[in-house]
Amino acid sequence: MKILVVEDDKTIASGLEYTFQNEGYETVMCPDVDTAMKMIDEHVNELDLFLLDLSLPDGSGYELCEAVKKRADKPVIFLTAFDDEVNVVMGLDMGADDYITKPFRIRELLSRIKSVTRRYHKHSQPSSSSYIDIGPIRVHTAEGKVYKNGEEVLMTALEYRLLLIFTNHIGQVLTRTQLLEWIWDVAGDFVNDNTLTVYIKRLREKLEDDPHHPKIIKTVRGMGYKVGG
Repeated sequence: MKILVVEDDKTIASGLEYTFQNEGYETVMCPDVDTAMKMIDEHVNELDLFLLDLSLPDGSGYELCEAVKKRADKPVIFLTAFDDEVNVVMGLDMGADDYITKPFRIRELLSRIKSVTRRYHKHSQPSSSSYIDIGPIRVHTAEGKVYKNGEEVLMTALEYRLLLIFTNHIGQVLTRTQLLEWIWDVAGDFVNDNTLTVYIKRLREKLEDDPHHPKIIKTVRGMGYKVGG
C-alpha cells in the first residue's frame, strides 16, 4: 500500500515514515499543501491512502481532501490538533473517512488505517435480487450503483455500504450501535459517534426530496433508524 503523508512537523513526519516502512507500507512524504497538491494532481490513482495534517504552513488539509475526493474515491484520514466537533464534522462532510487527534498512539493510527482500507476493499453481502427499490430509489447490487428517479446518484464506498446495510434490513429498526459496528469493523474504542450522524446526513441529502423531513431513512426516536416497512 502506498500512503501520501502530508505533515510539516519534521519529527512527526520522520516517525510516521519509519513506522510505515517497518509495516511494509510505501510512503510519499510532503511538508506542505503545494507539494502535496502536485502529487495529487499527477499521481492520485497510484496512491492508496492519504494521511493529511489539518494545519499546514501554506494552507489546510481540507483543500487537499477536497482535491483527492474530486479526482478519486480514495480513503482520507486527518491528523488534527483540534479535538472539537466543528472541525471533525467539517472534515467528514468534505468526504474524509476518519481523523485522529495529536498526540496519538501509533498502534491506534495503524488500526484506523487498516479499518479504513478494509472498508474500501470489502464488498458488502449482495442481495438475492439484482436490484432493490425503496420508493424512488433503486439500488443495483450487481452493478454497485444507486439511482433516484432513473438518475444515477454518485456515492462513496462507505455511503454505499451504509445504504446496503439498510436495504438488507428493510422494515427493521437499526440502532446506532449496530450501524457503527457493521460500518467500521473495528472495536468501538476507535469510533466517534459523530461520523454516523454525518453519513446519515449525506445519504439523506443525496436520496431524500426534503432531507429535513426524510421519508426514506426515517429516525425512530430513542431507538435508531429504519428504511421501509
